[in-house]
Amino acid sequence: MVAAFSVTQVLLSVLLIVLVLLHSGKDAGLSGAFGVGATGSSLGAGPLLERNLTRYTILTAALFVVNVVVLLKI
Repeated sequence: MVAAFSVTQVLLSVLLIVLVLLHSGKDAGLSGAFGVGATGSSLGAGPLLERNLTRYTILTAALFVVNVVVLLKI
């Protein structure tokens, strides 16, 4: 059981790192390479993608914290 949560922790860690790096900052950062921060696209897809990316990052961070708490209680 501990092994399953440990593997999940590693996967969540990698996913969280990737999601944070995809966010656009003051400069385009890594998100500019994938077009996430593009604001000039049609139908306003840039801000929508950024908003969804923020939601996924928050969800992943919450799962990360819950998994840490579970690992500490085991």
